[in-house]
Amino acid sequence: MMADNVEIPPTHPRYKSLVIREKLVEGFRAGYVVPQGLIAHGRGECFDYLIGERTASFARKAIDAAVAALLLARHPVISVNGNVAALAACEVVELADVTGARIEVNLFYRTEDRARKIAEVLMKCGAREVLGVDDATATIPELYSERRRVSPKGILVADVVLVPLEDGDRTEALRKMGKTVIAIDLNPLSRTAKAANITIVDNIVRALPLMIERAKEMKEMSREYLKKILSSYDNDVILKEAIRHIAERLMKLSKCGRIVLY
Repeated sequence: MMADNVEIPPTHPRYKSLVIREKLVEGFRAGYVVPQGLIAHGRGECFDYLIGERTASFARKAIDAAVAALLLARHPVISVNGNVAALAACEVVELADVTGARIEVNLFYRTEDRARKIAEVLMKCGAREVLGVDDATATIPELYSERRRVSPKGILVADVVLVPLEDGDRTEALRKMGKTVIAIDLNPLSRTAKAANITIVDNIVRALPLMIERAKEMKEMSREYLKKILSSYDNDVILKEAIRHIAERLMKLSKCGRIVLY
């Protein structure tokens, strides 16, 4: 992996993390990731350290509930911003194909140029349709940022919305509209995590491939079984498990006498 003409060796202990950073930097240079997105990623990376940089059991439970919700939905939509496009555009497209979801660009720091560039990235990954570019003519009530602008064929009429790397305002607004909101958020304490119906506390680069894998398996399950998975899910319990996991892990690390966070 090249980073500013410097080769990042695969043996580097932070290799995966550095590769993720480079993807975001590439997106920034291409004009569809904003500087604020780089800052937001750094905050999430901190929580990934605390979690242990792996997909824990509480995230897998949330993934199953999320996939069940998408498969049961009448009109599921996956919302995409610049960071999501930089890190997991092709996974978004594949998950949409498997679950029958539509894809929509939705941006806090919105410009039409950014929206088009994100759509182009998704199209290169095989997306047949990307909403929210030229058709963001509807608005989400009680939301005053540029994220209020949505497609009347997408988020406006969706019953289930997957919002990776989200801000809390829109999650709360979507909930008020009666939509089921699925968040992917490394911070179990965030307003987004607490406002969503289902919160996957995991890194998007790990969570989306697992969602694709589970969606392919769960498509063969009966609707009754999927409903059972969804009805037995409790997001508050999952968030408490995530927080307890972090606390216990930190306690364990503090006792072992050697903490290494690169």
